[in-house]
Amino acid sequence: MMVHRLPSLMLFWWCSRSRHGVRQRLSCWADGPAYITQCPIQAGRSYTYEFTLVQQKGTLLWHAHVSWLRATVHGAIVVYPKTGVPYPFPHPYEEHSLVFAEYWHKDVLRLEEDVMSSGGGAPPADAYLINGSPGPLYNCSATDVYEIAVVPGKTYLLRLVSASLNTEHFFAIADHRLTIVEADGEYTKPLTVDSLVIAPGQTINVLVQADRPIDTYDMAMAPFMSARNVPFQKTPAVAHFRYSGAGPEAPSRPAEFPAFNDSLTADFALSNLRSLNDTGVPLVVDANLLFTIGLAVEQCHSPHPNASCRGPGGGVFAAAMNNIAFVEPTVSLLQAYYDNTNGYYTEDFPGFGSRVQLVLQNTGTVGTENHPVHLHGHSFHVVGHGTGNYNPTTAQLNLADPPYMNTIGVPAGGWAAIRFVADNPGVWFMHCHLEVHASWGLAMAFVVKDGNGTMESLPHPPADLPRC
Repeated sequence: MMVHRLPSLMLFWWCSRSRHGVRQRLSCWADGPAYITQCPIQAGRSYTYEFTLVQQKGTLLWHAHVSWLRATVHGAIVVYPKTGVPYPFPHPYEEHSLVFAEYWHKDVLRLEEDVMSSGGGAPPADAYLINGSPGPLYNCSATDVYEIAVVPGKTYLLRLVSASLNTEHFFAIADHRLTIVEADGEYTKPLTVDSLVIAPGQTINVLVQADRPIDTYDMAMAPFMSARNVPFQKTPAVAHFRYSGAGPEAPSRPAEFPAFNDSLTADFALSNLRSLNDTGVPLVVDANLLFTIGLAVEQCHSPHPNASCRGPGGGVFAAAMNNIAFVEPTVSLLQAYYDNTNGYYTEDFPGFGSRVQLVLQNTGTVGTENHPVHLHGHSFHVVGHGTGNYNPTTAQLNLADPPYMNTIGVPAGGWAAIRFVADNPGVWFMHCHLEVHASWGLAMAFVVKDGNGTMESLPHPPADLPRC
């Protein structure tokens, strides 16, 4: 249950929560995004989210899904295997969750308001955080360092969770290699890397062996920025991987990172990730869809252009899927669909049980950058991705063991192809997980119609569902 408690001076602040990556089988009412599956929870009110985790395990994410409140309202969800079922890799000595975030000195509600009213881009974060701590590279935070105490010779499972708002990040541990064993709550074949990129909304589990000389090693997150001419925070957040017996006063060994715009390194893991188990990738599809995604600049129509048109060339930033910018409604789309309220949705998405291939083509009139696109209510098979325009006659697709994910980083100027079965009735949000892009309109919603019988139909709304 979520109870929304706030001081009386902040009663304008509403909230809703999403369990990012939870497939919400027949529980669309508990999915969480504001004005998609529910209206926000008003201050002083409560709403009980009831859902079942069906055939899911691993690391997922929960976060606020209204305004930019994800910046501070977030956390990890850990689903363990059933009792007696082992991990498909050597059992670790310990497990630790590392939640990545961004921090601004300004209240994030005011930050969003200022960005959207300016027509320009978002300011860089004032700091990056690992489990709430920025680490010693920032002013006044020399002792504000998260630390994992490790025993030499042991293996550790790190559950990496990105709740960052507008930045993708590299992650690395000084002098240690990372073996990826899970992504977005699904096991993968082991993939060992020196560093990896994690986008907002993604979760990645890695194994780390404490096999180096006794010392203190930096665990750090540094920015990956695929866009040009976009300001960003350059100082990494640092945590410590401290071996038992390491002197507390000795300086830690720094982590090394690729260049901030090294897309080849960023792409390595996605190119080489493979599912460990058979996830049922559809070999035949019933619907082939291609959606363009990207940013644009609209003409300035404000009587106060110096304040409201700070985008490139004196314009206003915008974003779209298939050249349509998503505008947040004033009602819950799911409620409108359930009540057959006209004017808020169309029902032209493929029917229940359809096997869908969706190609996301990254384009834009003001340059391109990676877009981490997340689909609610479903996981999907990432069957291919590449640079340039998607060509169905030359694209090489992996239909044998593609990774099964819920958030995909669509390469800058490139494409990604995903496949899924539309077997979960309801209204499901799909959006860029860079919050500023979603606010500009890089989002849409799918309506998955009912199938046959109660086990293939949207249930009635709960009695305590928030109302607009």
